[in-house]
Amino acid sequence: MQSKSKARLNVHWLVESALMIAIATVLNEYTKFIPMPLGGGVTICSMLPLVLLSFRFGWQRGLVSAGAFSVLQLIFGMDNVAYATSAVMAAGIILLDYIVPYTVIGLAGIFKTKKLETSYILGIVVTFSLRLLCHFITGWWIWDALWPNEFGMIAPVYSLAYNGAYMLGEMVLSSVVAVLLCKTALRKYMEGSDLK
Repeated sequence: MQSKSKARLNVHWLVESALMIAIATVLNEYTKFIPMPLGGGVTICSMLPLVLLSFRFGWQRGLVSAGAFSVLQLIFGMDNVAYATSAVMAAGIILLDYIVPYTVIGLAGIFKTKKLETSYILGIVVTFSLRLLCHFITGWWIWDALWPNEFGMIAPVYSLAYNGAYMLGEMVLSSVVAVLLCKTALRKYMEGSDLK
């Protein structure tokens, strides 16, 4: 009996993952509605579907789902990898601009506690900060070496300003929307209690 319920949960997870990854991809690619002055832009909660998966199905499954999303992002961003002037630089772009920063979003469910709103905020802030750290490293290490910024800023300051601006916007917007959703009829869905 237990194996049937586990199999049902796995099917449920696979179906929801496919839908949420598709939603996250569309939001990430087509909803940059607040362009940042140095570049990049804030999307309409493009990472929130991955956070939801992690809270609903646990961080292990969340990592797998977010990892699949990261591969899609890499495919969409292959043009960026072509700018690399060495194999090490290409590996840095692949790992630190795509695979690691998007996969870590799947860890959000680790922060699940009894207070759902606080859990979502904490999960979003920590995982988005990890994503920011990855982009900051490549901005400093790789992108500044390829194209020094036109503002004359030193590489770490520019990388933090560039990546921090849009990631802070993503963090705040996703946290606000998550808290608002927790106060609606979707609360049980966000808790994952409908899966029990």
